[in-house]
Order: sequence, then C-alpha cells, then structure tokens
Amino acid sequence: MKVVVLAATGQAGRTVLSELISRGHQVTAVARNPDKLPNSIDRVRDDLSSVDRIAEIIAGANAVVSAFGPPKDDPRFFSDVTYTDQLAGVAERLIAAVRKAGVPRLVVVGGAGSLEFAPGVTVLKSGHWPEALEPIAISHMKAFAALRASDINWTYFSPPMLIDPGVRTGKFRLGGDSVIFDEQGRSWVSFEDYAVALVDELENPAHERARFTIGY
Repeated sequence: MKVVVLAATGQAGRTVLSELISRGHQVTAVARNPDKLPNSIDRVRDDLSSVDRIAEIIAGANAVVSAFGPPKDDPRFFSDVTYTDQLAGVAERLIAAVRKAGVPRLVVVGGAGSLEFAPGVTVLKSGHWPEALEPIAISHMKAFAALRASDINWTYFSPPMLIDPGVRTGKFRLGGDSVIFDEQGRSWVSFEDYAVALVDELENPAHERARFTIGY
C-alpha cells in the first residue's frame, strides 16, 4: 500500500514507519523536521496547519496514519491547555483533508483517557490518570469525538495506559472500548507491538469507523 505517516519523527510515528517499511509498503513520512529521517525515505516537511496542503500531500494514498501529538519536551505541554488542544484542531483539519483528497482511510494514534477503566468509569475519571496529563487526554477525546461525527473512514487506535519503547514480540491482545490489563493488573504495551497491531489493521481492516485498543 501507499501510506502517508504524519508526525513521523515522534516515537509512535517512527515505530509505525519502521514497521510499514519492513513489510514492503510505500511510505511518505511527514514531519516538521524531516531531516531527522533517513534520506532513503520519501520525506515531506509540513506542520499540518493547512487543510489544502495536507490534502495535496496525501492525495493518491491508500491510507493516512496520524501519529500527531504536541511534543512533550515543550514546557507548555504541562501548563498551557491551548498548546495541548492543538491536537483536536489537527484532527479537524485531517478529516477535512482526507475528505478533500478522497483518501480511503485515516488511522489515528489516539489516547487512553476515554477508554473504560471500569463499568461506567473512564481512565481519565478513574483516579489512576496523572493530573498533569488531563489536558492532553481531554484533547484526545475531542479528536475522537470529531472522528465519530465525521463521514470519512476512520479508525482510532487507543494505546493502553502505559506505552514505552521495548521489544517487538507480536504477542498481544486487542479490545474495543475497555482497558486491557495483564495478569499483574498492568495496562501496557511496547511501541513496537503497538506498531505491529496498527499495520495489521491497515493490511486487514477489522475496525473501520471504530475504536480499538491493545494490551498484553
């Protein structure tokens, strides 16, 4: 497939990019600073601020993967709601660009805050979510709501409560709207296995116009 990966220099974007390339897909990587990526990759510089420009970049693709998220190394991430809320704005522009370009599919690297922690209780309201990360969780929830209200073919892939660099095992469990816990009661996955599941979904769609999640 021809796949465009947005925000390709972040942890999720880089890992998904690597998984796609390893499986032989034709990839275009979009980033604010594409110079961080190998010269062998088709790279495009963009900040996702223009619907028309995004539509131009993604035209002709079989799918778009958005791994966009406000950089956590910016001090505003923990203090400025406007900064974190740019995620919701980007989601709106991506929906419009996908519609304009006629791309068949958008897969979004989502958030865990809206997952059900217990019956009727989201992760965000569970008491187990760090207060400092509430603004970004709320912005992810706004993006998710925008996708659900749209007429495009979207998939929202929520990570578990913890996602870290690790090992590609290929062994994990998938779910829908509820958190997946392992035998020790942890909700976690490696970025590498998250990427495996995302590319699996691209190759064999099972969650179109739906959300799914992952865990061990």
